[in-house]
Amino acid sequence: MIGAIAVLLPSVAMAFTPPDEKTIHDAIGSLSGLPSILQRAFAPDRDSFDPIPKPGPNDWLAVHEEPGQTFDEFKASQPNRPTQGRRVIYLQPLGDFAPERSPSIGKLQKFAGAFFAMDVKELPPIKIDNSKFTARRNPYTGNPQILTGDVLNFLKARVPADAFCILAITMEDLYPEPSWNFVFGQASLRDRVGVYSFARYDPTFYGESRGLGYETLMLRRSCKVLAHETGHMFGLAHCTYFNCLMNGSNHLAESDRRPLHFCPICLRKLQWNIGFDVLERYSALERANRAGGFTDEADWLTSRIKRVRGE
Repeated sequence: MIGAIAVLLPSVAMAFTPPDEKTIHDAIGSLSGLPSILQRAFAPDRDSFDPIPKPGPNDWLAVHEEPGQTFDEFKASQPNRPTQGRRVIYLQPLGDFAPERSPSIGKLQKFAGAFFAMDVKELPPIKIDNSKFTARRNPYTGNPQILTGDVLNFLKARVPADAFCILAITMEDLYPEPSWNFVFGQASLRDRVGVYSFARYDPTFYGESRGLGYETLMLRRSCKVLAHETGHMFGLAHCTYFNCLMNGSNHLAESDRRPLHFCPICLRKLQWNIGFDVLERYSALERANRAGGFTDEADWLTSRIKRVRGE
């Protein structure tokens, strides 16, 4: 199975209707028998979770027809799950991460560790070698790009024994095949490998100046794509129920509109897969968001913790 996000494709009009309350409740599944904390965590609280917006002409759901994935469908898909011996997420830097133009790998590591409630380890960086990876110049931007399939094949032979997955991260732009413009990320779910690019999260990629606070903006965007694509590694499909980190995105503005957290349906999927304590995860994620400068998300988590506790 291959997952890819944020590709610029010709617009094809498709009708998407935001789900009604019954559809959302059916997607969450029965909560009876769960502890009260989990019932509150997975409830479709409209004060905490925004509805999914109706897509604009070039948004993801306007050009991609997706049925959504309920919690019960997620379980039936038999997704990859961590085991006692395979519980580490490895980050594999690919190429240079110059401090002045790159997100902090240390902060990415801490955020991912809190988000997935698992150990996240950084591997030594790998130089970009044209003998290993096919490269081209993007026909529109003229910027260099790396073929994602070559990176995925390179990683498949290097998955550590204790790894749940290994994820290459790079500041180089990516493309999945010659007919595509670019991708922010791509993953081979069965092989538990993925590659994500942060190149287009730097304002200078578009010829813009780096304004005040660009480091926080670039880090936030990078955390989003890292968490979104890694969510696919755990078997989560794109979310079509709420404004959620697992929404598909077809362009940078759409990606920026997504929150940095999961909706209750996606949270239930991830919690079932990994088995974390929801409140402990929320608390760790709140600290990671404040450390990253994402004050709005940290404040949301503070409020969310109180609701889940029943305060």
